[in-house]
Amino acid sequence: MQKRILLLTFFYPPDLSAGSFRAVALMKALRAQASGDVQIDLLTTQPNRYKSFARDALDCEEHEGLSIHRVQLPEHQGGLRGQAWSFLCFAWAVCRFIRGQQYDLVYATSSRLMTALLGALVAAAKGARLYLDIRDIFVENLQAVFNSAAWRPGIWLFEVLESWTIGRADRVNLVSPGFLPYFQSRYPGARFSAFSNGVDGVFVRQFSDSRGGSARGEPLRVVYAGNIGDGQSLHSILPALAEQLVGRARFQVIGDGSRSDELRKALAQRQIENVELLKPVPRKELQSIYERADVLFLHLNDLPAFKRVLPSKLFEYAATGKPIWAGVGGYAAGFVNREIANAAVFPPCDATRAVQCFEQLSIGCVDRSVFAENYARERIMREMAQDVLELLEPA
Repeated sequence: MQKRILLLTFFYPPDLSAGSFRAVALMKALRAQASGDVQIDLLTTQPNRYKSFARDALDCEEHEGLSIHRVQLPEHQGGLRGQAWSFLCFAWAVCRFIRGQQYDLVYATSSRLMTALLGALVAAAKGARLYLDIRDIFVENLQAVFNSAAWRPGIWLFEVLESWTIGRADRVNLVSPGFLPYFQSRYPGARFSAFSNGVDGVFVRQFSDSRGGSARGEPLRVVYAGNIGDGQSLHSILPALAEQLVGRARFQVIGDGSRSDELRKALAQRQIENVELLKPVPRKELQSIYERADVLFLHLNDLPAFKRVLPSKLFEYAATGKPIWAGVGGYAAGFVNREIANAAVFPPCDATRAVQCFEQLSIGCVDRSVFAENYARERIMREMAQDVLELLEPA
């Protein structure tokens, strides 16, 4: 008898996000390991993360053992209300799609809890088993950002929703091992795993023998590629860094996000001329950008919740062999110091320490082949797919 899996992910290629890349890697691993009697229905959205990166994708794709359905979301101006409305539209489309359908397993990957909650509701309605992939701690983020008394009832509500969602799951994967203390202390009866993000082979092949791109005597090319939001807080660190490193470094920022306008204004106010802001590009184009870079830059905001995360960008950066300059704390700082050669870590939002750490970098590529092998995404997703498919076996 055919087994059916419902896979929920808000982002999926050609959209650009860590969740998108993760979802497609797991989907490929599931298809490779599942026998012919497993059907996967993947529900996601049309590319919507960045207005500056619009790509057409089919509403429906049919493959052997796989059906992909993309929901067209309404346009919005961003912010919490816009994001909430977009998710409600996605959730409504999911509810319409599953009407009359039966599933043995629901898998949901989620960074802001809501997709996980949706997966839990669907699983409960269908009597299906539930596997959650948690990519961030939404409640803790809310507590850090909205810490006034007015937000306490709302945060309490999300705590209740988190508790019910985690309690409903048969298994919960945490993308960062740094999340384990938070979840294990609150949900001691839950079964947790920690299949992290990983290194994609395309970057290893591209950069294993590459060298620094700037000629001697020219300013070093420092590249940041990724989201520009509250979590990265580039507007609070990059203008000061660029100002202090005039003549020594030129910054190239590739990305977009809720704080991109604020970053642009902060640079203009200081009349910074050694920072170039570029729109998001497909991953294939990042290869040539990384190849020309001398240093790869990463930064997270100085909030308690970010001391638990392990940024997916670290794996991509490390695969290139290029020097990594990272403003991270907590678990991520320990991971970089422990696992990644020729990487300098400074406290988030501390421009003075950042410049001091910049001096410690050795410009040029290093061999990180052992790291790339240990954290190969293909292997990690293969093991995670086995963990997911075990839930299809008789209890």
